[in-house]
Amino acid sequence: MAKTDFKSVDDYIVSQPEAVQAVLERVRGIIRKALPRAEEVISYQIPAYKLDGTAVIYFAGWKQHYSLYPVNRRLLADLKTDVSAFEINDKGTMRFRLSEPIPAKLIDRIAKLRAKEVLAHKPAKSAGTKKR
Repeated sequence: MAKTDFKSVDDYIVSQPEAVQAVLERVRGIIRKALPRAEEVISYQIPAYKLDGTAVIYFAGWKQHYSLYPVNRRLLADLKTDVSAFEINDKGTMRFRLSEPIPAKLIDRIAKLRAKEVLAHKPAKSAGTKKR
C-alpha cells in the first residue's frame, strides 16, 4: 500500500476501489449513529472515532474485506456467538468479507461496547481543586 496522507474520512473512502466505497460509507454511518458524540478522525491513516480524545474504534477497507479494530478478548466474551462467523486475529482485527451482507447490528454493538469500555477506563476529572 502506498504511503498516503488522508485529511478526512471522505478522502480515505474515495481512495478505495469503487466496490469498497459503498460498504465503507455504510460502516461509517453505522458507527456514527452508534457513537453520535464521537469525533471522526484519521489515525494511523485509517478512519477512527474518538470520545473525549481517546480512540474507540477504527475501520479500514481492503480488496476482499473490511476490518474493525480493536476487538479484544473482553469484547469477544460479551459478543459470544455473534462473532463466530467472522475472522478475528490475535491483534484485535475483525474481518468482514465484502461479498457478505454488512452485519449492521453487530457493528453497532461493537462500537457501543468499545465506547463503554474506553469511557470506563478514563480517569474521573477532579472537581477542580485550586492550588494556592
